[in-house]
Amino acid sequence: MVIKMKKQYLIYADESHRKGKYFSNFYGGALVNYREVEKINNKLNAKKEELSLFQEVKWTKVTEQYLDKYIELIDYFFEFVKANKIKIRIMFRQNALVPQNLTRDHEEKEYFLLYYQFIKHAFGIDYCNPNEKDQVLLKLYFDKLPDTKKKNKEFKGFIYALNDFFCINNVHIYNEDIAEIDSKDHVILQCMDIILGAMNFKLNNMDKEKLPNSNRRGKRTIAKEKLYKNILKNIKEIYPNFNIGVSTSTRGEYENNWKDPYRHWCFKSKNSVFDSSLTKKTK
Repeated sequence: MVIKMKKQYLIYADESHRKGKYFSNFYGGALVNYREVEKINNKLNAKKEELSLFQEVKWTKVTEQYLDKYIELIDYFFEFVKANKIKIRIMFRQNALVPQNLTRDHEEKEYFLLYYQFIKHAFGIDYCNPNEKDQVLLKLYFDKLPDTKKKNKEFKGFIYALNDFFCINNVHIYNEDIAEIDSKDHVILQCMDIILGAMNFKLNNMDKEKLPNSNRRGKRTIAKEKLYKNILKNIKEIYPNFNIGVSTSTRGEYENNWKDPYRHWCFKSKNSVFDSSLTKKTK
């Protein structure tokens, strides 16, 4: 008799910017082996305490005063990413790739439809269990969803229905493991938020924004640019030729959608048309 081994993975997920100058619909996720979540959380919280960061850390709080502390925390966070203890996935949509024939229903449900695609595909869950005799349990923690209770519940129902897609590989989701959480209580989600915010900041040229009636940038903008460059430095230690604005290559092996510690996905709908007037070069 073959004993089925239960593996458990937890995905923390959040979204950032729905509409930017050049890129929109930013989603981010961090996947961790559930058995290691507590240990990693404790280490990250200890690092925060060591740095006297007693409140929630997030991209919107980055300032010149706290820059060095944020850099040290993110460097420490990336130690777990480089060791593949935390897998980070970032998804966004390039505005120049304009989807065609969208219905009103598509437009109204854009936020949740894209979130669904992110969970379904970004982590390569369908490649996480090459030995299908193992049983894998997938837990999903979403930062508080911003819509009505009814629509949030409907979205969770669609996430639960992913069982039909994942069960082929013996991956299962239980209803009680799809939860909304407060990022204040989850340091892994906080650190992922910083990375997600940094990507939106750079891809939408926020690093070039000037102060009102001035030809110079603000101190906060300069601090955020420095933190972004530090994040990019960490990513390039994993992928030397990393390009933040395109989907990370699978390098000829689809299994790398799962195996890679860090990946970007520039989402493109099947019937989209490229509009060069919406690119950075044109503007």
